[in-house]
Order: sequence, then structure tokens, then C-alpha cells
Amino acid sequence: MATNYKFKKVKAGRDHIADNFHNALSLSDMAQHAHISPYHFLRVFKDTYGETPNEFLIRLRVAHAKKLLITENHSVSEICEHVGYSSLGSFSSLFLKQTGMAPTLYRRKLWALSAEPFCFPAQAIPACYARHFLGK
Repeated sequence: MATNYKFKKVKAGRDHIADNFHNALSLSDMAQHAHISPYHFLRVFKDTYGETPNEFLIRLRVAHAKKLLITENHSVSEICEHVGYSSLGSFSSLFLKQTGMAPTLYRRKLWALSAEPFCFPAQAIPACYARHFLGK
């Protein structure tokens, strides 16, 4: 467990990731905002939050992409760029790994549940049903 001093530094790095997840971020950038070395930042971050900074970054990007896929009519490529990925293939494979389905299939399944376009299906059906339908 990190001390309070280390926790504040790692939290500053984590906040930087959360505020800038749509930009290209390197471990050095993240650690620089925490004012500690990159490898020490990596170890303390994993010890504190149970995931690496990159895993946290991927989780944020995929969560934002899921929201955009449902609420916006942008192409998957545009959403890929909007959440900070330059490669559609990398984005699609990470999205598939995180959610269990490709971005296009995710969009189709959730749009099919909603009577209104660009609307979360949770507004039309109970969230527990949507989670069950998606296997979450």
C-alpha cells in the first residue's frame, strides 16, 4: 500500500490520464505529472489501483467509446480517433477484448433495444435487462 505522499503523487498522474485520455499518452507523460520516475509510477500505480496505467487508459477509452457508439451517429473510425486511438485495428481489438463484441455489433445490439435513435437503451428498458442481454 502506498503512503499518503505517494498516493497523492499517483493520484495526480491518474487524474492527468483521466483528463487527457483522448490524447496520445506515454508512461513518461503520466509519470511526469506524478513527479516520479516512469517505472516507479508504474509499480505504485498498479499497487494502489490494481491495474497498470495503460489498463486504466484503455478502460477509460473503451467506456467513452461505448457511450459514443450509442449516443452519436459517427462512424467507428471517427469514434476511434475521438477516444485517442490512431489505429482502427488496435481500437477494435481492444474494444472486443474489453466488451466481448466488436464496436459495430455493440452499436447494432444496443440501438436495436431502443425505440429512439441515439439513445441509451436503459432509458427504454431496465438496465438489468440490458446488462443481461450484453452478458455483463
